[in-house]
Formats: sequence, C-alpha cells, structure tokens
Amino acid sequence: MRKPNPLPNPSPEGRGAHQSESVGRLRWRCRRGTRELDALLSWFLEERFPSAVASEQSGFARLLEEQDPDVWDWCMGRATPADADMRAVIDAIRARHLL
Repeated sequence: MRKPNPLPNPSPEGRGAHQSESVGRLRWRCRRGTRELDALLSWFLEERFPSAVASEQSGFARLLEEQDPDVWDWCMGRATPADADMRAVIDAIRARHLL
C-alpha cells in the first residue's frame, strides 16, 4: 500500500508554512545509512527541490520511501527506478555529481 503524498498542494496558493513543514520532514528523511547517500539526497532537497516541478517533488518524496541499497544502486547507475519521476530525480543527482 502506497503512503499518501507528504507534500502540500504544489500550486502557489498551497505554498507557505505548511510547505516548510513538509520540507523539514523531507530533510529528516534524507538522513540515511551512509554519508554519501545523505549528501546526494540533501543536495537535491536544498538545491533543486525548491524550483522542481510538482512531479519531480513528489518523485523525490517517493524516492525517500525506498530502501538505501536500491537508491544507492540507482545513484551509481547500476539500476534504474521504474517510476519516471524518481528516474528524473536520480538523473539530476547523477548529472550534478558526474556519476
């Protein structure tokens, strides 16, 4: 069963205090089992997430629900997520860090 989307309404009127609370939750969820994965995910949250389209934002939130070994393999290019929005996030991370 899929968890509900932790992000608020992505429309401009939905932004504000509720969104910063959600970003805080996402920041906490970026803390993973390795520093390397923490750094990759935190970079996306801090640098790309604020200007990302809604589909990328929700893809990032879903990515954080995945297991660390899977996320690491995707970031290292050993595998590819089936979800197109998660794949867009992984592609951005890989491009930025030349992975």
